[in-house]
Order: sequence, then structure tokens, then C-alpha cells
Amino acid sequence: MGDAEGEGLSGTFPSLMAEGALLSRRGEHGKALACFTNALQLQAGNKHCLVARSMCYLKLGDTENSLRDAEASLQNDKTFSKGLYQKAETLYTMGDFEFALVYYYRGHKLRPELQKFRLGIQKAQEAIDNSVGSPSSIKLENKGDLCFLSRQAESKKAKQKLQIKAPQKDQKRQSKVGPSRNEKTERQLLGELYADKAYLEKLLKDEDLIKSSTKKGMMVEDLILDGINYLDTRTEFWQQQKPIYARVRDRKLMQQRWIPERKRKPSEVARYILKSMEDIDMLLTSGCPEGSCKKAEQVLKTIQGWSEEELPNKSELIGNLYSCIGNAQIEMGQMGEALQSHTMDLEIARENDLPDAISRALDNIGRVYARIGKFQQAIDTWEEKIPLAKTSLEKTWLFHEIGRCYLELDEATEAQDYGEKSLQSAEEDGDVEWQLNASVLVAQAQVKLEDFQSAVMNFEKALEKAKLLHNDAAQQAIISALDDANKGFIQELKAEQRAERNESLQDYDYNDEYNGEEADDQKEREENKQKEIEKEENERNEREEEETEGEKGEDYAEPHQGLPE
Repeated sequence: MGDAEGEGLSGTFPSLMAEGALLSRRGEHGKALACFTNALQLQAGNKHCLVARSMCYLKLGDTENSLRDAEASLQNDKTFSKGLYQKAETLYTMGDFEFALVYYYRGHKLRPELQKFRLGIQKAQEAIDNSVGSPSSIKLENKGDLCFLSRQAESKKAKQKLQIKAPQKDQKRQSKVGPSRNEKTERQLLGELYADKAYLEKLLKDEDLIKSSTKKGMMVEDLILDGINYLDTRTEFWQQQKPIYARVRDRKLMQQRWIPERKRKPSEVARYILKSMEDIDMLLTSGCPEGSCKKAEQVLKTIQGWSEEELPNKSELIGNLYSCIGNAQIEMGQMGEALQSHTMDLEIARENDLPDAISRALDNIGRVYARIGKFQQAIDTWEEKIPLAKTSLEKTWLFHEIGRCYLELDEATEAQDYGEKSLQSAEEDGDVEWQLNASVLVAQAQVKLEDFQSAVMNFEKALEKAKLLHNDAAQQAIISALDDANKGFIQELKAEQRAERNESLQDYDYNDEYNGEEADDQKEREENKQKEIEKEENERNEREEEETEGEKGEDYAEPHQGLPE
């Protein structure tokens, strides 16, 4: 026996708590209950463990032990919110809706930010209204209010025992079975579970079956009776929470509410629309696009059944809802569906000639195209929106996004143009943040155009704006980009210097080079060469003259050869 206890208590308090929580999440509440019980033996009175065990008891249908543990968790700390909530939940399950409401309110007062207490208050109030009726539904007359009597009769009826047709020897079995009810009433209360209960009651008539036992030694009869008693307990709870007469009343009210011929008051319509649009926007901005989309679809389905008389701006509102649905779909990453929703918004806006709605739809369609990488389609869509833009801030954003798309398409000149337009609009509006964004866009375009000097100037302007905004992340990014632009600028200067040097060498005038000392030497060389040429010519002329004179002497001698001596 001691060994068995040792095995059951093996492990530390945190490990037992963790194991119990895991088993509870898996739905194995019996095993989880054992873990929490062992943990309490290690740390008796631990309020968190008591709440965890209370939850297991409640899941297993043991409301008495669940309430005991919940109250024990509050013994030393009356403001323990988990204990308050668990006690309220247990009381609610037991059908003590008024006391449950008290503890829901206490928890809400201590922790107003917790949604579970607000929901608890709501469901407890609804259960009380269903059980006793809301003040607006009770009409007191001089002849007396009979609602209390009818409730008392229904309560008395709920305490009657279920009569099962069985031999007299089965009185013990009959006493174990829960209260008897009208078959129609019980069918309504149990719903789909009514067939299960009927099946279990049929099994009780099988004498051979109920006398058998399971492998663990449990009697089949006891198992069947436990199942029937559990269903009876749930039936009593549902009867208290929402009696049959309350169900009939709600059904009549619902039918009356949605009668097509019934016209709604303009104030009711306006209040419903305003509240719905606020909820849709709140859900989206608080990071719940799924809830926002679902709410918008519900409202869209509702108002589509209304007439133009009840809702004069019906088409405009339908387009707005499609826009809301599309924005939620963008946040959920459903780009194809978002494009369809915003296209519906655009078609409705064009059909009804609504410029503001057209501008909104074009804006959103462009966003979708940009998100999926279809930058040219985004540019075309946003350029169509430009004439519809009204404020400087809207133009600033629009020009910036178009420029960004051109930059993605490596069309740097167009990107620079739109970046400068965005910067101009931002300066007109005095928006420092958009001045920062536009300056960065212009600088990035200039880097692609290899105009590094201008890029450096615009990055420096952007850095000043980032410092004004105390945007550290932007400062670091701009400093890095500025460093790259400076390197490009230095390389550009070196390239220009090399080009100038090469050009000067190609266009160099060598005649000017000889105007110095070398020119004198060259001149002297040319003069000496000229003298040599003249000397050679003189010598050649002299030789020719001598030759000519010799020939003349011979001629002259010939006539004297025949003369005597």
C-alpha cells in the first residue's frame, strides 16, 4: 500500500501541475483530477491547483466538489479572479444563476479587461430572463401575476420521478432514474441526446445485459443508470436555463422581428448600421480580420433583404461592406478574394456615380496588385485615381506608391519624378514622416540612375527627418544607404577624373610643345639642315660649271690642230 502511494506521489509539484494541465487539455479529466489531487498533497491549499481540480470536477459532472474547491481557492484571497470565475461557472452549471451573476460581477469589477467575466454576466442574465422573464415581458394586472404560479408548477413537475414500466422488484432501479417529464418536453430539451436516453432506457429492459459486468468489475446496470442520471441532470439544467415557454416566446419574437411586411424605424436602422460598422472597424484594427470579415458578411446578408425605403443609401452601404470585407481579406492574405471584393465595390460605385467610393475602390485594388507583384497594373489603377485625390496627404501617399512601383520595375526616371511629386505634396502638408519616405524614394531612384551626388544629398535630408521623428530604425537604414551612395559618388569622381585625363591626352597640341626650349633646338636643326641642302646644291652647281668649261676648251682647240708649227 505504501509503495502504491509512493508511486502516486512521484514527481514534483510543478511536474504534476503540468501533467494535469496536459491531460485536461486532452479531455482526460479523470487522470488530470488524480494529478491535481497528488499535487495538493505536496502543496495543500494552493489556489491555482484548487481551481484546476475544480474545473476537472465540473467537467466530470461533480458540481458539489467543484464548488467546494472553488470556494477553498478563495479562502485566503477573496480577490483571486480565477477562483471567482470558477465559482461563478460552477454555480451557473448548478442552475443558481442569480448567485453566479453575483460572482461574475465581482470578477468583472476586479478585472474589467477580461472578456470571460463580461460573457458570464451576459449568459447569466439571459438565463435569469429565460427562467423568470425580463421586466419588459412581464405585465402585471389587477387580477394578479400568474407567471410565478406557472413557474412553481413547472418546478413541481420537474421534481416528479421518472416512471419506468418495470416489475415491482425494480423499485431500486426506478429510484435511481431521474425525474419524469412529458415526452415532447423532454425531446425538446435534450434534442439529439433524446435518442441516446431512449436507447439507454431500452437497455435497462435487457435482464441478461444489466446483470453482466465489465472487465474492471463494474456492473453494466450501474453504467447505464449513470448515463441516464447524467442526461436527467442536464435536462434539469437546460429546463432552468431556458424553459419551454421561454423557447416558444423567443421563437415568436424572432418570427415577428423578421416579418417582411414589418417596417423598421429609421432610428433603429441607423443605430444598427452605426453599431455594426463600428464593430467591423474595431475588429479589424484590433488584429482580428477573421471576425471583422465574418461580421461584415453577416451585416451584408441582413441589409440585402431590406427595401430601399428602409435603407435609402442601400447601394452605397453594400459597396462599403464589400470594401470592409476586402480589407479584412487582405490582412488574412486572401488576395484573390480581396481583389473580387474591391472590384465589386468599384462596380457598385460606378453604377451609382459615387466619386468617393470609386476613389476608395481604386485605392484598394491598387494595393492588392502591388501586394501580389503586379506593379504595372497597380500603377495603372493608381494613376486613374490621381484626379480623384483631394487632400495633399492623399496625393503624397499616392505619388509615393506609384513611384515605388516604378522603382520595382527598374524605371528609375519615372520613380524619381513621382518621388519628387510626393515630396512636394508632403512639404505642402507639413508631414515630416512622408517627407522622410519621399526623400528616401528619390534618393533610391537616383542611385539607380547613378546620380550619386544627388542621392547623397537626398539621403542626408531623409536622415535629418528621421532624427526629428526619433526613428532609430530609419536612421540606421539611411546611414547604410548613405554609405553606399558615398562610395558610388567617390567611384564616379574617380571615373570622371580618368576620363578627363584620357581626353586631355588625346587632344594634346604638339606644336605648342615646341614653343619652349625644344622649339629652339628644332629651329636650329632645321636651319643647319637648310644650310646643308644649300651647300650641296652649290657644290653640285660648281661641278656642273667646271664640266661645261672643259668641254668648251676642247672645242676651241680643234680648229688649231691643222695649223703648221
